[in-house]
Amino acid sequence: MTNKIRVRVVLTGRVQGVFFRGTARDVAIGLKVNGWVKNRWDRTVELVIEGEEQAVGKMVSWCRQGPAGALVTGITVTKEPFEGTFQTFKVSY
Repeated sequence: MTNKIRVRVVLTGRVQGVFFRGTARDVAIGLKVNGWVKNRWDRTVELVIEGEEQAVGKMVSWCRQGPAGALVTGITVTKEPFEGTFQTFKVSY
């Protein structure tokens, strides 16, 4: 039996304009997690990530640093009920 989870992540710092969303999508696809990433109006980046607990944990760990050029100064991770509604990981606009 596998343990699938869902988390919502909000990142603060220099996280917009540094290819965070595109790189996050590539990392997520490599880790086989599903969900989405988007820029928010308040200059933060938000992600919803679903998948195997270990893979989601690796994705959250990656988010703590982000791509080259990013400077993550804060991260909030909130567990949510797993839904399993995503088929892939997308950049949302």
